[in-house]
Amino acid sequence: MIGLGTLINTAAVIGGGVVGGIVKKLFDEEKQQALIKTCGVSVLFIAVAGAMEGMLTAEKETGKLVSGKAMLVVLCLALGTVIGELIGIEKGFERFGEWLKRKTGNSGDAGFVNAFVTASLTVCIGAMAIVGALKDGISGDWSVLAVKSVLDMLIVAVMTSSMGKGCAFSAIPIFLFEGSITLLARLIAPVMTDLATAYLSLIGSVLIFCVGVNLVWGKLLRVANMLPAVLFAVGAAYLPFDF
Repeated sequence: MIGLGTLINTAAVIGGGVVGGIVKKLFDEEKQQALIKTCGVSVLFIAVAGAMEGMLTAEKETGKLVSGKAMLVVLCLALGTVIGELIGIEKGFERFGEWLKRKTGNSGDAGFVNAFVTASLTVCIGAMAIVGALKDGISGDWSVLAVKSVLDMLIVAVMTSSMGKGCAFSAIPIFLFEGSITLLARLIAPVMTDLATAYLSLIGSVLIFCVGVNLVWGKLLRVANMLPAVLFAVGAAYLPFDF
């Protein structure tokens, strides 16, 4: 069934939110803050692992690890951030979060919007969401999204237990994002070559790292405004030179 992967992922995020909401009642403010930072450190390590996979290569002769693609990272992030700041993507996320807060009767929850935006960025950014949705839309293979669903459920459960119920509503962006890619899969698939997917995975990992930074040290970066960087990453795969 085409689209099943998106439904599974959406349900997993909701389930993680429900579990996290139950667990949250067991923690006081101090424990919640500790859990937020712990979650942030976990996100940082996941992101670093993904980024290093894209930036490090082994020399054939010596087996020595060599880093690369630094220019790709710098250019994509710089250009993407400029576009995102001009458009105001972060403000759009926040306005939608404020609307959700009012409509769901959570007006008294001061951390709702931040929880919603942070969790949404964490589960939506990355190659698994795009590649998984493409496979689901083309062949009905939802296995990648099923694996992602397990990871997302755990992440959202931890985030909800520390940041609040706003994290559970990240199910809405994940449904819209993955669902749209699934529906448009046959149009998008030719663009997503192996190189484009690799570049996307690298930049996506860097953005997830930025989410981790915000979790550990407070909101220092407007990560949503950096999202256009993933489009530049895909476009970079078609340039006539290697990064």
